[in-house]
Amino acid sequence: MDAGKTQEHGQGHPVGLYLKVWALLFVLSTLSYLVDYFHVQGPLRWSLIVIFMLLKAGLIVAVFMHMAWERLALVCAILLPPLALLVLVALMAIEAGHTLAIRQLFFR
Repeated sequence: MDAGKTQEHGQGHPVGLYLKVWALLFVLSTLSYLVDYFHVQGPLRWSLIVIFMLLKAGLIVAVFMHMAWERLALVCAILLPPLALLVLVALMAIEAGHTLAIRQLFFR
């Protein structure tokens, strides 16, 4: 089997791609640690940490788990349920905030 056929079937990915993603993961991890090093506080701290975490998770899923090269149906089957759960958790958090505000207003 020659290299041309391997590339046609999507079986071979260049090692350079994996090295670039690994380097990018290293940079994102370094940025995440720098947030603590420079004592960033408050919502900015947690926003930056979550953003870096999601970027790293996305890179790992896309490249190392080969989701970038899968069919759309498989990607949707794997990614949509966790996204739906995140939406439901966000809705519950909003509802919890509303319930807390109402309790504090009427039960002082």
